[in-house]
Amino acid sequence: MILIDADACPVKSEIIEVALRRNMQTIFVAATYLRLPDHPSIKMFAAGDAFDAADDAIAAVARPGTVTITADILLAERVLKVGGAALDPRGREYTEASIGETVATRDLMAELRPGMMGQSGGQSSGPAPYGPRDRAAFKNALDRILTRIARG
Repeated sequence: MILIDADACPVKSEIIEVALRRNMQTIFVAATYLRLPDHPSIKMFAAGDAFDAADDAIAAVARPGTVTITADILLAERVLKVGGAALDPRGREYTEASIGETVATRDLMAELRPGMMGQSGGQSSGPAPYGPRDRAAFKNALDRILTRIARG
C-alpha cells in the first residue's frame, strides 16, 4: 500500500502512474478532498484541518509493507518506527540511519534561524525548484522500494 501526505505533494501524477502500473492500493491523505482518477485502487481520505490530522491518519495505518510519500521529516520518523518505508518527493528514502541526523539538523536549523535572520536580513531561498530530474528520481526510487517490499 502507498500512503501519501497529499496536501503539498508535487508528485501526485507520478504516484498514480506507478500505482496503476503496479495495481497498488494507494491512499491520498489531505485536509480536504482532492480530485483523483476514478479507479478502485486509488482512494482519498480527508483527515480534516486539525494540526497534524493527516500525519496522524497516515501514522495510524502505516506498517511494514507500506510506503509513505512525505516531505515531513517527523511523519517519516513515525512511519519508520512502525516498520514502514518513507520516501520524500525528490526520491530520497528516509532510513533509520538517516532520519536521526535529519531530525537533529532540522531542530538545529530551527534554533539558529532567529539569530540568522538579523545577520542575513531575511530567510534563505529554500529548496531548489522541482524539475523533471526530480520527478524521474522520485519514480525510480518509488519503483525500487516497491520492488524491494514485494520481494519481502
